[in-house]
Amino acid sequence: MKINGNAIRPGNVIEHKNGLWVAVKIQHTQPGKGGAYLQVELKNLRDGTKLNERFRSSETVERARLEQKPYQFLFEDGELLTFMDTETYEQVSLSKDLVGDKAAFLKDGMDLEIEFYEEEPLNLLLPEHVTFEITETEPTVKGQTAASSYKPAILENGMRIMVPPFCNTGEKIVVNTETSEYAKRAE
Repeated sequence: MKINGNAIRPGNVIEHKNGLWVAVKIQHTQPGKGGAYLQVELKNLRDGTKLNERFRSSETVERARLEQKPYQFLFEDGELLTFMDTETYEQVSLSKDLVGDKAAFLKDGMDLEIEFYEEEPLNLLLPEHVTFEITETEPTVKGQTAASSYKPAILENGMRIMVPPFCNTGEKIVVNTETSEYAKRAE
């Protein structure tokens, strides 16, 4: 589907220079001379390279149609992560390089979606929040009650994040998968 160059939004996947690119950041620029344009930071979905491009409103780009399918994370085997289609029970393995930082959030049996482009898996769509147990954190220091005083914690998956002072070792917390930050206590 063709769209105008100024209609690109963060998260859009476009076909550009013989590759698939996702828009990471956009910035509308209106210089004193000449026409306005959209400065777009693109990331290649296949190899992770980045590119900055300018698109004018008169230009058109091809927006790629990605198919999203429900999958369940099964297990990790070295550099491969194995997922099962929840409808057909077929398995697909993705490399950790393709998944990137999102691999830290995967838990056995987790339901998620995988984006495909012409039957090629390209991206994982994780749930917005995931629950983890705190395996290690410093004890709360009495009198340290300022709202912004967070302390470091290590989660069951080895990830280090900052948590509020009332969180202790052994507690379960909810982590935002977009920002890798503490969201709330688990219920």
